[in-house]
Amino acid sequence: MDSEFWISELTDDDVPAVVSLCRAALDLPEDAAEAAEIVLRLRETTGTDGWSAAPRRVTGFIALRSAGGAAAAGAALSGVPVSVTGGQVIGVVLGSVSHRDRSIGHVDLVAVDPRERRRGVARALVARIEGALAGLGAGDVVIAGNAPYYGWPGIDVRYTPAICAAMAFGFEQDQPAWNMTVDVTRELPGGTAEDEERLAGEGVTVRRAHAEDVPALVRFSLANFGEGWGGEITHSVGRDQAGCHLALAKDGALLGFAAYGSSRPSWFGPMGTAPAARGLGIGALLLRRCLADQHAAGHDRVQIGWVGPLPFYARAVNARVERVFLLYRKQL
Repeated sequence: MDSEFWISELTDDDVPAVVSLCRAALDLPEDAAEAAEIVLRLRETTGTDGWSAAPRRVTGFIALRSAGGAAAAGAALSGVPVSVTGGQVIGVVLGSVSHRDRSIGHVDLVAVDPRERRRGVARALVARIEGALAGLGAGDVVIAGNAPYYGWPGIDVRYTPAICAAMAFGFEQDQPAWNMTVDVTRELPGGTAEDEERLAGEGVTVRRAHAEDVPALVRFSLANFGEGWGGEITHSVGRDQAGCHLALAKDGALLGFAAYGSSRPSWFGPMGTAPAARGLGIGALLLRRCLADQHAAGHDRVQIGWVGPLPFYARAVNARVERVFLLYRKQL
């Protein structure tokens, strides 16, 4: 390890410096633009299911170099501030324990100042987070999103150095994932009023979800789609830059939902329609209502995260596969 830098546990006081670092270190503009949201949401410690008292297990470390060291000369160019812990922040790693399986740890974010790469910083940070996750009970570590708070499903293939690093650190490729992109400036003109009126004629009410709807939404998701989406639904309702829309039958039974913003403000998902209600256009309408919210919030392009039913999104809003991610696993 380069003796001129050291590793320290990440504290709340270090977060502004980490956000600034990520704005410089995340090479893709769409990631750099949401650096603050990514870091803050990955640091969330509230229960993932919205009612559990158990805190979300997260951990993180920063790499620092002396403020008078090699990195100081270029600090003004990157805009990375000096951390309150006494040095220049040159790298960060964030991790968490899976809420579904406490034996699995997640590496949620690794970022290194571009001027400090190839000096052992990432290796030291990953080794430290692996040790911390093992201390929390993890036997396996994955580079994969830990919903509902995740920045990416895995490593975007355009971050080629990160893929090479994962392989060098002993991780093995697990499975791919992908996002689809919607140009909401082209796909939303005309609004949703006509479809809403048509469904109203069939006895279907469509509206925005509120806090009191969350328990029923989570039960609906669990019954129809498994346990994976409860946290994402919970943290999309009533949250800044997030939201959820739902459809109800005449008797008040839930027919479907669509949510956005639980992971990142510009990302859509999850969504689901009850099997018996499919084919009525409910899913497409709920999707478009969410996209309209995101467009109103200033997003011209929306990412549909970690896509399953690719053909549906392609037909409904002309979404295109644009981001491809590789997921990795390592046994400790």
